[in-house]
This record gives sequence, structure tokens and C-alpha cells, in this order.
Amino acid sequence: MSSKLIARIDSPAPKKILSCDGGGILGLISVEILARIEADLRAKLNKPDLVLADWFDFVSGTSTGAIIAACIAAGMSMERIREFYVGSGEQMFDKASLFKRLHYSYNDEPLAQKLRSELNRALGHAENASPATLGDEGLRTLLMMVLRNHTSDSPWPVSNNPRARYNQRTKDDGSPRRDCNLDLPLWQLVRASTAAPTFFPPEVVTFAPGMPEQYQFVFVDGGVTTYNNSAFLAFQMATAAPYKVNWATGTDQLLIVSVGTGNVAKARPGLETSDLTLLDNAKNIPSALMNAASAGWDMACRLLGECRHGAPIDREIGDMVSPSDTANWTGNKQFAYVRYDPDVSRAGLDALGLQDIDPARVQLMDSVKFIPEIQRVGKAYADSHLATEHFRGFI
Repeated sequence: MSSKLIARIDSPAPKKILSCDGGGILGLISVEILARIEADLRAKLNKPDLVLADWFDFVSGTSTGAIIAACIAAGMSMERIREFYVGSGEQMFDKASLFKRLHYSYNDEPLAQKLRSELNRALGHAENASPATLGDEGLRTLLMMVLRNHTSDSPWPVSNNPRARYNQRTKDDGSPRRDCNLDLPLWQLVRASTAAPTFFPPEVVTFAPGMPEQYQFVFVDGGVTTYNNSAFLAFQMATAAPYKVNWATGTDQLLIVSVGTGNVAKARPGLETSDLTLLDNAKNIPSALMNAASAGWDMACRLLGECRHGAPIDREIGDMVSPSDTANWTGNKQFAYVRYDPDVSRAGLDALGLQDIDPARVQLMDSVKFIPEIQRVGKAYADSHLATEHFRGFI
């Protein structure tokens, strides 16, 4: 583990956390928003070569957000990450063979190959070198990726936190830990976080390979947990005693920037009880639960933090954007918080001046035929919603 990363974790300076939602190719919306943040920071700080890893201390992500988070932590510029998505988008969603489509729609090998090569390249490894690991010294920030361990039926927030229990080289009893998470291939963990059921096959990860203790777990997309929005989970890792990161809280000490991939209420006017068949529930309940959980964590962050930007959550709660001297709950504000997530409904696109875009083209995670439209949404949102004022006190 890099001594520079440890020094960064232990520095008393105010800390910045970035959280990236899941959403397949719609991650390009996040990429365009983050590209604007990077450009604005370069201009504001007069650092033309700045990358987001220079500014954010901790980057987390789920599913496609895990790809973005890992690339940022590896020191890639947003321009390079954009090139990765635009140039590889259709390959990532390469159709599976007809037989395999009974189980999943897309072939995961092109995505796996791209992740291996891009991450190795970003971390300075030769093309034919062994895959970079979670503990690679080239990672410049704390990094957390959310996976779902299907074998143990549990969410897995996997990080390169050098003090996390399962990142230690020895166990509590002093015996060697041969299944240290830091030895796991970085690309495989990212791939595991993106293994959306029915879209990609699950990822099997081997722990302590070649050792008597060797075992395997089956992982699927972290978005199938309640952490498609990982912002609060990242706050928990940065502050909860068991993780031993121990960052200070307060609106002048901790900033959380949460970036989504577009949201829309999937209203169903005229729905009858007879429409709620087993098939209908199987198709709609998982996404409904994921969307509700994402909104719930967003609300939790706005409640506990000083919300500086965010769209209204609902008609009762509103946006909870409040002045620094006004709390949203009966306790102290724990951090400054910003939520960027475009409304991709018909009304939301119209408000962004995108009347010519069909909403259906920018709402599906495999909408690779409409990459330019997805990018336009992210750019238009950034033009009208982003401001470095949201980061006051941290620039």
C-alpha cells in the first residue's frame, strides 16, 4: 500500500468524497458532469493538468460508477475516461450467443478485457504484466466499490483502505491472512460490481488462489444491493470506528459530492391490480427497490449534511437545500453535500433545452446506440446546474 495514500488519509486537511451511481452506459451522464467539475477546478485553481484524483480524497462507486471511481482513483483524466466509454460502449454491450441469452443478454469478455488493459495502463503497468490489484501503489485515493456477494447473500463494500480488517496481512490471532482483499485483481472487482443480472453473467472471484484455504464467491452487480447510490456508505466508511479512517465531520471538514446517471419516475397511469402478475413483479420490483433506496440515501445525506445543491426529492420534502446556519434536522450538520442527478423525464429534458431528445433513449442502461444523446444530457445539465460555489470552503 502506498505510503502517499496513507499520508493522505492521515492528513488533517479537510476531506472530499466523490460518489458515483450505477446505470450502465448512462454512466456517460456522470462522466460529462465530472468532466465539467474537473475543468472548473483546473480553471479555479490554475492547474491545467489537474485530475479529480488530485482533489478528491475518496472515490466510491457502484456498477458503472465503480468503473468511473476506479479510473479516477488510478489518476485518469475525465477526457480519457470519456474516451473509454465512447470508444468501448458498444463493445461493452456485445450481444451474448443465442444459447447464453437464456441466462444473460451480453457477453462480458470485451468489458473484462477493456478493464484489464485500461486499469493496467493508467497505473503504469506493462500491457502484458500481471493485472493490477486492489492494493496497487498507483491508486491515488481511497477507493470503494460496492458488490453483491450472491454466495453469502450480502452487500460487499470493498475498498483499498489499508486499515480495513480484511485488508490486513495477518489475522487477529497473528496467523497470516492469505485471502487479503488487497491481492484481488482490481479489474475483476470492478467487473463484479457491473455484473447486472440478466445483462451480464456473474463474476466468480477466487480468494487465496493456490493455497489450501482457497475458496470462491459469486458476485453480481452492486446495484442489486441498496447502495446503487453509495454516498452515505462512503461517509460511513470514512467516519465509523471499525474502518479506522476516522475523518473529522463538519461542514468545513468534509464534503460529499454525489453524482447520478439520470432519474425519472416510472409512473404507470391506469394500472390495475390484475396487471401485477408474477412476471410483472419480477420485471419491475428490483428497479423500484433500487430507485427507492437511492433516493433514501440521498435524503439521508441531505438530512445530516448541509445540502448545497440537489433537485427536489418529493413535494413534501422539497430539495432541503439550506443556508449554512439552518439545519435540516435536530442534530449538527455532519458534512457539506451536493447531489447532481438530471431529471430525464420529458419535462426534465425540456427544462434542459433538449426537446429533440426522446426520453426513452436516455433512460436505459444498455442504450449504446444513443451515446451522443446521453452525453448531451450530461453536458446540458452541467451547463445549467454546476457551480464551484457549491464547493466553497474546499477550494
